[in-house]
Amino acid sequence: MAVPRVKLGSQGLEVSQQGLGCMGMSAFYGPPAPEQDMIDLIHHAVERGVTFLDTADMYGPHTNEVLVGKAIKGIREKVQLATKFANCIDEQGNFSVRGDPEYVRSACEASLKRLDVDCIDLYYQHRVDTKVPIEITVGAMKELVKEGKVKYLGLSEASASDIRRAHAVHPITAVQMEWSLWARDLEEDIVPTCRELGIGIVSYSPLGRGFFAGYKPHEASGDDFRKAHERFSGDNLEKNEKLRQRVFEIAERKKCSPNQLALAWVQHKGKDVVPIPGTTKRKNLDSNIDAVHVKLSDEEIAELEAAVPTEEIAGERYNASFMHTTWRYAQSPPLSSWNGSS
Repeated sequence: MAVPRVKLGSQGLEVSQQGLGCMGMSAFYGPPAPEQDMIDLIHHAVERGVTFLDTADMYGPHTNEVLVGKAIKGIREKVQLATKFANCIDEQGNFSVRGDPEYVRSACEASLKRLDVDCIDLYYQHRVDTKVPIEITVGAMKELVKEGKVKYLGLSEASASDIRRAHAVHPITAVQMEWSLWARDLEEDIVPTCRELGIGIVSYSPLGRGFFAGYKPHEASGDDFRKAHERFSGDNLEKNEKLRQRVFEIAERKKCSPNQLALAWVQHKGKDVVPIPGTTKRKNLDSNIDAVHVKLSDEEIAELEAAVPTEEIAGERYNASFMHTTWRYAQSPPLSSWNGSS
């Protein structure tokens, strides 16, 4: 069965109902996968109707954009390409966030070159720069739209207030947030704000960084960042394992796989929600795609949410060193504070 198409936001962008997060092919979840295998995987996804591809300049850094660019060579018109800027990693591995106009332009031009495309369909600010008012950053992004380098604008991990401020400068098409059975803190404020403004929601890590697909930290390679993640460590893992088993039991009764059940839960959050699960394996990709056709009743949704109550989830969704960049902590400064430099 084909993957349905949906409108993402109210500005005209149409994407596949499920996307493909490409990050793990190159970074953070272990050593990079063989390039040709990943190109073949992306081609398979597109053939099956998953045409919404997500990458970012920091993945690698840079190598994931190069990979995706190679994969879409010859099929550019079939895909909706999303990438991101703002997260910077220097040669020493130091992390910073930039949203100043000079950087916005240089980052976009570098991404276009690595992706080997003339235009990016959806361009996100990956994290909010606490030194630069979001109006300034989005103003620079708006110029890229005028120049035809970008079609639609997005934000990632932005607060409701920052979303409103950004949207007043240029319509925001999509906001990308972590949303899964164990990441639901956006539902109170951010989701209603997006819906009020006609902004689509892209769910990253919809499988809880693989947790609800059966990921086991002790089987991971040494450079998989999840090995040191709060939710996958020590007592937290033991507590969270109990939640996972509840989901697995519901999936068994539902006669679907746990990853399909977790994805179906996200998909049932609204027609304006598009999850972007990632994988490096064809069988997992096919299983994820089939989740599009898993239907849940209101009772089943309630049962799932009761099985993973937010107050029982052990550990933050990021470690402290990166949690400060997320929407609860990283707020844009007032426009009046801007003096033309970051």
